[in-house]
Amino acid sequence: MERSPLAGPRLVPWAEGDFDLLVACNSAEMTAHLGGPETHEQLVSRHRRYLTLEDRGRMFRIEVDGDAAVGSIGYWETSWQGAFVWETGWSVLPGFQGRGIAAGAARLIVEEARAAGRHRRLHAFPSADHAASNGVCRKAGFTPGGEHDFEYPKGHWMRCNDWSVDLT
Repeated sequence: MERSPLAGPRLVPWAEGDFDLLVACNSAEMTAHLGGPETHEQLVSRHRRYLTLEDRGRMFRIEVDGDAAVGSIGYWETSWQGAFVWETGWSVLPGFQGRGIAAGAARLIVEEARAAGRHRRLHAFPSADHAASNGVCRKAGFTPGGEHDFEYPKGHWMRCNDWSVDLT
């Protein structure tokens, strides 16, 4: 069955009512490259962090075709190789994957991070074996910077690729 094309993604600032989107993105399939699903308490904590990032970053829900929320993306401050940088990550619901939504949203988040100023680079750290997320980085114009070991979540080590964009 052929998937119908969708309008380009739109980023909408994360809001109190977006908790259900976090729950929908918390399946074993969606978190397989991130150490598995989080508990309800962890999701509540994540939702609160998303709502209170202030000048340390910003989260968005990804919408297509009007008001359909299909995932999330954001950027936040992190320390990488002795410097503070922006980091980004995304999640797109299974029924909307493979349509260029994540890459389009990643291009939009580059512009959001650039407009925020503050840091020179935006990084993404997808699992080295997650072909789709590495493809998103490539399609969104990120430059590869090699493989590294990361502990994410705490107690779970994974091999990741470092992709980045110069925001200047």
